[in-house]
Amino acid sequence: MSLDAIELQSGPEPVATIIVLHGLGADGNDFVPVARELDLRQIGAVRFVFPHAPTMPVTINGGYVMRAWYDILGVDLVKREDEAGLRNSVKLVEAFIANEKARGIPANRIVLMGFSQGCAMALMTGLRHAERLGGIIGLSGYLPLADTTAAERHAANQDTPIFLAHGKVDPVVPLARALASRDLLVKLGYKPDWHEYPMPHSVAPEEIDDINRWLLRVLGR
Repeated sequence: MSLDAIELQSGPEPVATIIVLHGLGADGNDFVPVARELDLRQIGAVRFVFPHAPTMPVTINGGYVMRAWYDILGVDLVKREDEAGLRNSVKLVEAFIANEKARGIPANRIVLMGFSQGCAMALMTGLRHAERLGGIIGLSGYLPLADTTAAERHAANQDTPIFLAHGKVDPVVPLARALASRDLLVKLGYKPDWHEYPMPHSVAPEEIDDINRWLLRVLGR
C-alpha cells in the first residue's frame, strides 16, 4: 500500500524534510496550519510532507471506519496493542523516508514529527530506522510496543535528538502514559527534550514556538 500526502515547501531546493504524521480520525491537512507558523528560514528551504493515514475500522470507536495508523483496541493503551497495524504503518512511514532520500534529502536532514497516534508512529519508526535521522518530534502521544524497543531499536539513532511534548490535562493520552514513555527512553540512554503545557489533547502556541527553536537548533548544525 502507498499513501497520498500533502506537500508544502517554504522555498525551492529544500535542504531538509519534515514528515508530519496526524492523529486518529484526522488527515494530512491537520498540521498544515502549524507548519505555516514555523519560521525556519535560517536553515534554508524546508519541505513538509503530510501523509494521510489508511482508513480502517477502529475498535474503541465502535468499529467506525476512519483514518488511523493502527487500531485502538481499548482505553488502556498498553495492555492490548494492535501490533500488526503498528508494524504495517512503520513500513508506510519508511516509504516516505525512502522517497525523500531518493529526492536528494539525506536521512540526517529528515525529521519525523507526529501527534497522538502520529507521535507513536514517529517514535516507533524513528528509533528503529537504520540511518541516523535529523530528529524525532513526538506530541501528545506515547511509545508503542515499548517492551520491544530495546531489542529492535537501531544504534544509528541512539543519539538522534528527540522532542517530546504533552498536555498536563490530556484526557485522551494521560500524562502518566507519556511520562512512562519518556522515562523508558531515558533508561535506554536517549536524551529526550521534554516539555509540558497547560493544555488538553491539543497543540499550544508556546509549544509551536519551542518546536521552532528546537528545529533551528537540530537542523542548523
